[in-house]
Amino acid sequence: MYQLKSYIKFLITSTNQHGVHSPFIYNFVTKCLYSKTKHQAYTKLKQYKQELQTSKAVLEITDLGEGSKTLDANQRQVSKMAKTSSSSKKDAELLFRLSKYFKFKTCLELGTSLGMGTYAFALANTNSQITTIEGCPNTSAFAQSKLTGKNIKNVEFIIGNFSDTIPALKQDNYDVIYFDGHHNKLATIKYFEALLPKVHNDTIFIFDDIYWSKGMTEAWEFIKNHKSVTVTVDTFHLGFVFFRREQVKEHFKIRL
Repeated sequence: MYQLKSYIKFLITSTNQHGVHSPFIYNFVTKCLYSKTKHQAYTKLKQYKQELQTSKAVLEITDLGEGSKTLDANQRQVSKMAKTSSSSKKDAELLFRLSKYFKFKTCLELGTSLGMGTYAFALANTNSQITTIEGCPNTSAFAQSKLTGKNIKNVEFIIGNFSDTIPALKQDNYDVIYFDGHHNKLATIKYFEALLPKVHNDTIFIFDDIYWSKGMTEAWEFIKNHKSVTVTVDTFHLGFVFFRREQVKEHFKIRL
């Protein structure tokens, strides 16, 4: 019910490119978010999603985050995970476009899940380096096996909770950090602040499910108002955070 009410409110308060006056964000919306280009990689993403949805595999799950609202806590069918907790085909295509548009070279993903988002980043720039962290060893191993079978070689898989693995990251900074795990207000704020030292002027943070719960929306509001953040773009399912010092602080709600 919370998500439904939030979506109705979002529809009322959001706009399209015609409500955007920042040239940087206008180009981002029109050339990336609204791009109609049919990339060949979309076929691969669609095929992978179908593989997951028809998989017979069952995984023993170690869930270090908020858990699933619809799936059993301990044993989960990959096919059901693909329908409920894995990135949608639409979101994966968007992550691919983002990586292409901004030419990400270093990517960090918090929450590998079944590797749908990981695959999108990897396909976009084969010379990029992607690091993905997953708390469940079996889920990580499954995703790594699947992507290795697709000849993906530019991904580093890390297993562990975010609190332990983030401080151990050796990369100085990242072009993009995708927050797609532990959908909890305090945890989201904690990891956001922990990763601020990994930011450069053009880094982008992407937050998944910012209306997953009241707490997640409160975390999103905290992030929007943080002194280090200049511009945000809220597309309901995903929230984009920019740190560009040359930008005036501004917040956009864009319908996709």
